[in-house]
Amino acid sequence: MRVSIADIRGFGRLGVTAAVGVTDIVEKMHHDVLDAPGPFAKVARGVTGGVTALVYRAVRGGMRLAGAGLDLTLALFDDGGEAASSPGRDIVLAALNGVVGDHLAEEGNPLALPTRLRLEGGRALPEGSSAIAAAISDASRRLLVLVHGLCMSDLQWRRGDHDHGAALARRFGFTPLYLFYNSGRHISLNGRDLAHRLEHLLTQWPVPVEEIVIIGHSMGGLVARSACHYAEADGLGWRAKLSRMVFLGAPHHGAPLERIGNWIGRALEKAPFTAVLTRPGRARSAGVTDLRHGSLVDEDWQGQDRFAHGGSEARFVPLPAGVACYAIAATTAANVADLRARMVGDGLVTVSSALGRHKKAARTLAFADDHSWVCTGANHFDLLGRDDVFARIAGWMDAGDATRVA
Repeated sequence: MRVSIADIRGFGRLGVTAAVGVTDIVEKMHHDVLDAPGPFAKVARGVTGGVTALVYRAVRGGMRLAGAGLDLTLALFDDGGEAASSPGRDIVLAALNGVVGDHLAEEGNPLALPTRLRLEGGRALPEGSSAIAAAISDASRRLLVLVHGLCMSDLQWRRGDHDHGAALARRFGFTPLYLFYNSGRHISLNGRDLAHRLEHLLTQWPVPVEEIVIIGHSMGGLVARSACHYAEADGLGWRAKLSRMVFLGAPHHGAPLERIGNWIGRALEKAPFTAVLTRPGRARSAGVTDLRHGSLVDEDWQGQDRFAHGGSEARFVPLPAGVACYAIAATTAANVADLRARMVGDGLVTVSSALGRHKKAARTLAFADDHSWVCTGANHFDLLGRDDVFARIAGWMDAGDATRVA
């Protein structure tokens, strides 16, 4: 894995932030132990005082000073250019950004991933019509955009020797483009970025674009829906060229693991000596907390405590009008009727959430019966490489498609 000076600076800053956070936790626990007379006492909310507080402040100050010194020293050798990419680096940074990417972006940490569209194999998509034409000799009028999920990168669309994007491109004449983004940011921010990036792409594509198809895996499906919402709100031209969307294991109505994590955090907050343990949980990214209810728009989080217990339902955003939308869910069960299929789903997303079904009819997404399918005996990530999943997507593309490549 290639590591640049910028990467080292970024990991250094992150290390200092983590060390200071641990010190805060230790100080809070120290205070609670000293202050609380028994196991049923009210949780203390303060911090230590006197000499003890001075010691903790000195420790934090020393960490920050050492980190600043290291950062300034490394800055002398940093040319400010974008770090060279490699598959290993991209996958590591994608996972890191999924966990704390919002913090990295807010702090201007060089490890924060920018939003970009890339070609197959992680190759950069250049700027300008002539540069794109040189990089893609047979640029198509039909674009296929693939949007990855939480903690993942565009490289992870390839599973073994199969890539849904490349295979669909060969069969239907698409040019596949892969979004690589910071999945720790709010879904609405990434959705808006995707919307405007696609609009910018239309001005630079070397041939007129006639059709756009989007495939989103997991969180990527929510980012794609958010992009449609903001494209309509901002009157962007690419939205009229969007013909089809395919969602693979997208948690349209949220993911149970984030709800469970929120409930556990709430329980810990109520008990003496364990309330401090909720602080690491509050470091989880905005993208992760958006998955609790499947939030797609700014209004779901602006002015809100995203760690609050329960929280209100996400604003309902319907499927985009005039677009053929398809949903594939997965279940580890061998039979769709199995209780495990309904309760566990693919291990991360329930079948109902992936198919847009909700106990309130008004919040159910309008996928046609023949536009939904459940893949059995599969986990969340099998959706990226299973032959039967590709066959289902290709079959939907085949329907009424007179431009298929023989």
